[in-house]
Amino acid sequence: MTLYDQLPALVVAVLLFTAPIAYMLRLHGFPWAAATAAVVTSFAVACSLAATVIGGETIIYEMGGWPAPYGIVLHIDALSALMAMLITGASSAALIFGYKSLADEVGEETAPAFFAAWLLCTAGLVGMVITGDAFNIFVFMEISSLSTYVLVSAGPDRRALISTYRYIVMGTVGATFYLIGVGFLYMVTGTLNTADLAARVGQVEDIRLVLVAAGFVSVGLAVKAAVFPLHAWMPNAYTFAPNAVTVFIAAASTKVSLYVLMRVDYAIFQNSIANHDIQLTLFLVPLGVLALFVGSLLAIYERNLKTLLAYSSVAQIGYIALGMAMTSVAGLTGAIVHMFNHGLIKGGMFMAVACLALRYRTVNVANLAGAGKAMPWTMAAFVIGGLGLIGVPLTPGFISKWYLVLAALDKGWLGVFLIVVILVSSLLAVIYVWKVIEVAYFREPRANAVPVTQEAPLAMLIPTWIVVLTGVWFAVDSSVPVGLASSAARTLLGVAP
Repeated sequence: MTLYDQLPALVVAVLLFTAPIAYMLRLHGFPWAAATAAVVTSFAVACSLAATVIGGETIIYEMGGWPAPYGIVLHIDALSALMAMLITGASSAALIFGYKSLADEVGEETAPAFFAAWLLCTAGLVGMVITGDAFNIFVFMEISSLSTYVLVSAGPDRRALISTYRYIVMGTVGATFYLIGVGFLYMVTGTLNTADLAARVGQVEDIRLVLVAAGFVSVGLAVKAAVFPLHAWMPNAYTFAPNAVTVFIAAASTKVSLYVLMRVDYAIFQNSIANHDIQLTLFLVPLGVLALFVGSLLAIYERNLKTLLAYSSVAQIGYIALGMAMTSVAGLTGAIVHMFNHGLIKGGMFMAVACLALRYRTVNVANLAGAGKAMPWTMAAFVIGGLGLIGVPLTPGFISKWYLVLAALDKGWLGVFLIVVILVSSLLAVIYVWKVIEVAYFREPRANAVPVTQEAPLAMLIPTWIVVLTGVWFAVDSSVPVGLASSAARTLLGVAP
């Protein structure tokens, strides 16, 4: 067996094994360097796996040589490979970008524990998307959640601790609901392997426990994914976490829970519960529509730029929910592509916000007057990200919204309603993005404000622009994310290529 055959395990193992090393070797700068080397290596492995499965192949890796359903397997297909790329790529970009800001916000003394937690968080998120075991999803979920609480609480503002407490409460509720649902599934099927669950659930005579399990799992994952109105933990967590942490979790964290929700609902329940597609539509369409409007309206009236983008994420999750609710190849493709594209967009925008915070020492929108002239490269990156949120052509947001509109065209009166919702919500995005642009470019700094005359350091600007331009590249040539997303959508729906 060659090293290449071990890549499915290495994408997680390299992160788990590096975490204690980063914690124990307390040399100056070593924890950051070790964490960065590990996540970049994991990203390279994830890209290699994606290249293998993009043609429709599925990789099954048996841990310890034990076959499923008796042993634990890693299951890597187009969807899990795309998500693994997003997670490890976001983690790599955030760590490289955050070298300077994290040194200021975290400090030398707590750096070993912080970067060990970062590696565990990344490993937990990657583990959730590649494991083929429903209980292991919970195990990796707890690894990522506990380490994320550490990362958020490291914020310099004391309100980070309060935000972490709220995050813990909501995260615990979500994980508990998911575990209860998995327990019910195990009770009626006797297996935890997801592929085996999909085969056995349809053979259960008493469907009531399966319906209860579906309810618990769906609500629990909706809490973890910050689906409206279960999003209360997210705005403050994004706002008061260290800036590089916000970049990472905004790009990847909620997307993983949406991935699990998508995987469980379509792979296990869709073909086992009568009219599950209708139930899923009735569950997700109202929540998605409310998320789009409430999230956008809250963003319009928000003064803190990080909180504004957090509420924007609530709205963007609404698009993903609508794509999932359409239960079609085009709808699922749009939802999956939007998970990937929104990770790129929001990651780049939070990087730009961190650059602004470094120079202005604030992220209050009113205090950023003149930032367009003082920090033109930073604000240009922010504007490109904002255009992506709106869905302007040649931005990644346009690609995913286009697929959502195509999916809606096949849904009759519901589709017409959803197209109107998508267009109106895009106009609302124009308002809150323009609010920032108007202050930065068309207002003069206050008379008593300390003038800002320097751009962000190149060490922060270069990663920011790499992320932004990567998004533009995938908008111009969307073959990789759309190809993986389309293949994943067909697999989830059982549609032949």
